[in-house]
Order: sequence, then structure tokens, then C-alpha cells
Amino acid sequence: MSNKLRLASGIAVAATFLSTLISADGSGASAQTLPNRPLATVTQPAPQAPQFVAQPVVQAVAAAPAEAAVLDSSDDDNSAAVDADTLAELIAAQPVPEHLSDELNCLAGAIYFESKGESLEGQLAVGRVIIARSRSGRFPASYCGVVYQQSQFSFVRGHSMPAIDKSGRNWKLAAKIAQIADDGSWKSPVEGALFFHAARVSPNWRLKRMARVDNHVFYR
Repeated sequence: MSNKLRLASGIAVAATFLSTLISADGSGASAQTLPNRPLATVTQPAPQAPQFVAQPVVQAVAAAPAEAAVLDSSDDDNSAAVDADTLAELIAAQPVPEHLSDELNCLAGAIYFESKGESLEGQLAVGRVIIARSRSGRFPASYCGVVYQQSQFSFVRGHSMPAIDKSGRNWKLAAKIAQIADDGSWKSPVEGALFFHAARVSPNWRLKRMARVDNHVFYR
């Protein structure tokens, strides 16, 4: 009897061992040793400072105010578009005006009475003196004011000049020269002169003598 008990006890022990062994193999999760792998490292990009791209700053430049027009019809600039090599050519290309303003009438009248029959340069020189006077600040500021100023021109009677035959060649030439003198498209040989007298007299003026042109001596 005791032998049977011992046998049964041994069988029970063996069964218990086998049961334990089978239970340990199971899914393998309990007894399996995980490989010693390094954990994956997720590298986050380091935050970067915002980049500044240098751009040239283009600032609109305010347009300079247009310069004010300071030249009028009596401009002294000879750079006007004139296709002439000589004063004679320029006068030939100048049309005879159908109508002259009061100012140009005064200028042409002075050229006519003071220098008709003289050279073209001589007539232009007389006209340019009247223009220079009107701008000088020392004389009246208009052509008529200069011409009719008291005791300046011998052809003036009171506040008028003698009648002129405006159909004649001398007047037409004086009118053309007056326009050229007024627009400054040709300078006179004594440019800048403010005074002149007939070459036949000697007033002994204390002025700077410039030159004689035809029948007149010019001074600054």
C-alpha cells in the first residue's frame, strides 16, 4: 500500500513538473529576452533664427519741379534752331510780319530811323541796344519806354515818331531785324552795349567804348 502511495506521489510530482514546463513555453512573451537594441532617436531640427535677406530699398525720388520758364520771346540764346550761316541768310529766311505788336513796332521804328541804309549788323546792333536797355534796370522796362524816354532819340517828337512808309523795303527789313533782335537768334557785334552815338560827333562820354559799327560808336 505504501508502495502504491509512493508511486502515485511520484506520478503527481512528474505531472506537476510537466504542467509547469508547458505553461512557461506559452506565447514566449514572459520568458523571451528582448534583444538589447538602442532606442530610436528622433532628431528634431534645431529652431533656426528667421533669415533676413537684404534687399536694396528703392525709394522713389520726387521729381524735381519742373523748372519755371524764364526765357521769353526776347531770349538771348543763339542756340535756337536756326539754319543760317550768316545774318543775311537768317534775315532772308525770316518772313515779313503781317502784324507787329506795339513793342516790336517801337523796336522796328528805332532801327528804321536810326540805322536804315546801314549794314545788317549795324541795324541789328541798334536794335540790341534798345533790348539791352529794357533789361538793364537803368532804363524803362519796355521797348516803347526806352524809345520814348525823354531826350534819348532825336527822331522822337513829343511821344511819337514820324510816319513810316511800311510798304517800303527799308521798313520790311527793319521789321525782320526787330524780330531777330527780339528773339535773340543772332547777336550783334557789340552785344551788351547800352549807349551809342553818331560817329560824326564826340560827346566825350566817360563810358567803356566797345566798337564802331558803320555810322555809330557803341559803349557799355
